[in-house]
Amino acid sequence: MLAVRLYEKQDIRLEEAAVPTIGDGELLLKTEAAFLCGTDVRMIKHGHKRYPLILGHEFSGTIAKVGSGVEYYRPGMRVAIAPNMGCGVCRLCIGGNTHLCANYQALGIHIDGGFAGYVRIPAKAVLQGNVMELGADVSFSAGALAEPLSCVYNAFERAAIRAGDAVLIIGAGPIGIMHARLAQTAGAGKVMINDLNSQRAELCKKMVPAVTVVPSEELTETVMTLTGGLGVDVCITACPAATAQEMAIGLMAVNGRVIFFGGLPAGSKAMLDTNLIHYRQIIATGTARASLSQFRKTLDLISAGILKVDDLVTASMPICEFDKAFAKASSADGLKCLLTF
Repeated sequence: MLAVRLYEKQDIRLEEAAVPTIGDGELLLKTEAAFLCGTDVRMIKHGHKRYPLILGHEFSGTIAKVGSGVEYYRPGMRVAIAPNMGCGVCRLCIGGNTHLCANYQALGIHIDGGFAGYVRIPAKAVLQGNVMELGADVSFSAGALAEPLSCVYNAFERAAIRAGDAVLIIGAGPIGIMHARLAQTAGAGKVMINDLNSQRAELCKKMVPAVTVVPSEELTETVMTLTGGLGVDVCITACPAATAQEMAIGLMAVNGRVIFFGGLPAGSKAMLDTNLIHYRQIIATGTARASLSQFRKTLDLISAGILKVDDLVTASMPICEFDKAFAKASSADGLKCLLTF
């Protein structure tokens, strides 16, 4: 099979690899769809802790083989894979937060992932419920996009968006568009979005027409005008920028909620005005990854037609053209690039 392996910082190779063998309790997945995300780009550009590693944590496929002792799953089943596995016995895992386990492991991060023709799904993932069947009306690309959507849904739950809320999303990439669509399902009164990339801002406007695209140079002025000088009830920083996090605090209304969704590069720090947090009673929080129940919820929302994700795919390439897909992802050209096998 073909696989994309990271050997060192800036050393990513497309190469022939042996199809994985599976043991008792494991599954062999034939990859049908996979996507690059910002995490993959950072790992390639800045390095990682484990080498060599087949990247890819946003993927879906068809079960090719079933190991001894596996129940329910069968060859030919169309599935999406939640990549994060917990230890299974700690307080967080027992509480359903396997994605926050101190010893969590993830496909494409710690274990070989989805940028390959076939993927070995560990027994732990099978037992914890990381393998989720796709409905007949859910495409493989939508199944793969359930991973980033589930992370967005985690933030959506924590933001507790209510009917009539004014919402600002900083970052108009695929993640920002997902945030905007979820905000609309909650009845947000105003949804504003900002991005330094004018191409993405225009794409967002076409895909979510009710959203107000706010130019960066007019961000504060426009937000205050549209909210009558009160500020926004919810701000989500869907970009890895300390300046966005710092700016967000000053744009908040009393009792506002800030979600720091985009993680900062290692070593970066944001200087927050804690007096504003104090006197405006602002809740500032963050979210990381997603629980298995949130992943399953997003698949239900996609299957029910409540949330669209397939239209986020603006390019499609076979895995042998991975270098072109990486160039698109690293330059923020378009939204999501589908890798096929």
